[in-house]
Amino acid sequence: MIKTLSQVAVLSPRINQEPGAMPGEGLTALQTFTYFVAAPIGLFLGISLIVWALTGDKKKSASSSSVITSIE
Repeated sequence: MIKTLSQVAVLSPRINQEPGAMPGEGLTALQTFTYFVAAPIGLFLGISLIVWALTGDKKKSASSSSVITSIE
């Protein structure tokens, strides 16, 4: 029974591949973490910072009041 399970475990990567596929080496744990955790979080934070900076509240100066933007 264990021998059968071990044979299935060895053959399973070959069963699910498309014909003519030549897989390369697997990723290391550090590469996997970088590609699938750190990079998406970094992109999210970077885009969020840019959006926050461009749409944040603007300081209003008292000397440059306009008839269009203020009511007296």
